Amino acid sequence: MFNAPVCRQWRKDVLRQMAMTTKMMKYDFLIVGSGLFGSVFAHEATKQGKKCLVLERRAHIGGNCHTQEVCGINVHCYGAHIFHTNSDRVWRYMGQFCDFNRFVNSPLALYKGVMYNLPFNMNTFCRLWDDVHTPAEAKARIEQQRVKLDHEPRNLEEQALAQVGWLVYERLIKGYSEKQWGRPACEIPAFVLKRIPLRYTFNNNYFDDQHQGIPQGGYSPIFDQLLLGCDVRLGVDFLDDPDYWKEQAEKILFTGALDAYFHHCHGQLDFRSLRFEHKTMESVNDYQGNAVVNHADASVPYTRTIEHKHFEFGKQPGTVVTYEYSVPWHEGAEPCYPVNDERNERLAKQYKAMASTLKDVSFGGRLAEYRYYDMDDTVERVLDHPWLRQR
Repeated sequence: MFNAPVCRQWRKDVLRQMAMTTKMMKYDFLIVGSGLFGSVFAHEATKQGKKCLVLERRAHIGGNCHTQEVCGINVHCYGAHIFHTNSDRVWRYMGQFCDFNRFVNSPLALYKGVMYNLPFNMNTFCRLWDDVHTPAEAKARIEQQRVKLDHEPRNLEEQALAQVGWLVYERLIKGYSEKQWGRPACEIPAFVLKRIPLRYTFNNNYFDDQHQGIPQGGYSPIFDQLLLGCDVRLGVDFLDDPDYWKEQAEKILFTGALDAYFHHCHGQLDFRSLRFEHKTMESVNDYQGNAVVNHADASVPYTRTIEHKHFEFGKQPGTVVTYEYSVPWHEGAEPCYPVNDERNERLAKQYKAMASTLKDVSFGGRLAEYRYYDMDDTVERVLDHPWLRQR
């Protein structure tokens, strides 16, 4: 039972399910969204002989993985996407559609004119402290600066101070995180920082995964292959006329924002969005010498600069640089990151309870499950989807 009144649209969906047995549908699956979750699902369903209709409200397929060639450079239009995984199964699966290069993600952080290596490693510590040269010295210095808590960290600030101490926190975590999440560090959930590696080696590889790389030629050609054999409608928003589109297929895979499907009837889930400024610099061959630079200084309005040619070791004349800004989500913007604080978790739980009652509607992906997933997690979840295992 739900604490709030049952949504009118939810009642419509239940009634629709009751009528399904007497009506023939044109498609087996209606897939809302052509991002990674939706496109992999469409590909696998098509392989099984199912007929799929894919709706995409943007003017292109691929969701936030979309890449576009500019001056011979494959630009990641919605921010850096580095594919990495420990799953041989997922790596082999994606390898059907592309050849991965040997790109290794080694981001840098710029703070008040000084460049630091990420993730936090011996190169970082030697830069922070001139008298630190060994792992033992780095551990001792961090131990001196750590804040000893008598409770589990309740927010990002406490997590950082307990994990790496005040200097690393002040220079490389606080400003960047507050820009990224749009709130003080003491109001950001502690688990956000647990994704950040901490190493006592001179290893700048951000990921520990066995497999890592960038598709040669960008991500967009992958989606062209994934959606072969599907009917795809671009510039169509399912939510503009859901009743019509629900009549076109027996089952619906929804990858949009979970609360939007239910017309925000319990309230609106919070997301962070991103804004991108892409600049083509024809007279500059190398702008920053690295694919990704984080800007940790709170006085710098953007969070990252991305120089796309470095993803594929490009030698083209000129370059393309993207300035990435973290902004609150608003109507018309793309929701990017769920804000998994206490309020939103409680609200998401209500929507998930409603979703669980709809046997002919499945919700998948970062937005529809209100969970942060890496690309490999997304692929694996699709391959294990119960609808694809029912032969």
